Amino acid sequence: MNILLVEDERSLGESIITYLSKEGYHCEWAENFSKASEKTWAYSYDCVIVDITLPDGNGLDVIEGLKKLKSLSGIIIISARNSIEDRIKGLDIGADDYITKPFDLSELNARVKAVIRRRNFDAQNEIVFKEITVKPYDRSVSIHEQFVSLTKKEFDLLVFFISNQNRVITKESIAEHLWGDDMDMADSYDFIYSHLKNLRKKIQEHGGNDYIETVYGIGYKFTNH
Repeated sequence: MNILLVEDERSLGESIITYLSKEGYHCEWAENFSKASEKTWAYSYDCVIVDITLPDGNGLDVIEGLKKLKSLSGIIIISARNSIEDRIKGLDIGADDYITKPFDLSELNARVKAVIRRRNFDAQNEIVFKEITVKPYDRSVSIHEQFVSLTKKEFDLLVFFISNQNRVITKESIAEHLWGDDMDMADSYDFIYSHLKNLRKKIQEHGGNDYIETVYGIGYKFTNH
């Protein structure tokens, strides 16, 4: 799962990035409005955590920009300003949650999980696709009730496929979802093939079917047929 943090306070930003990275998220950081606008235009995120007060703009404008792009990202506002006006405006323009500084990082993590779960899976704690059961909250997968050990990238790839059933997903979209900014440093998509091969192998080793279809020249489709 990809997280974008929009926060200009360096010590807080480092703490949030470190904590959420240890929780298994791929985290990126924008320290100002212009960088946040650039990232949200170029990449998609499962959740955007945005501070209202930025050195070169307003975090609420970042949210409005996401809505103009018809982004499906979950949005959490973090702010030292606890005014009811800010809270109402933020929620009115499309934020999913609002948390006032200072806050405990474990609380932020819980809210991130809740927002992503609501956005991607309609608040389900468990997603069942035929013989495959995914528990996003625990980041665990089982097939025919047997636990399947997946790497972080394999898990994120499987969830991405299940949440986009029967849609053709380009290799570029997969790369951006799994790696975000780091994708710019790649000179090929060989790493996608490697993760796909391993994911398919593990599913089939546990008696699951291969639902991943290759759409030549474009990408892949996760089909339920």
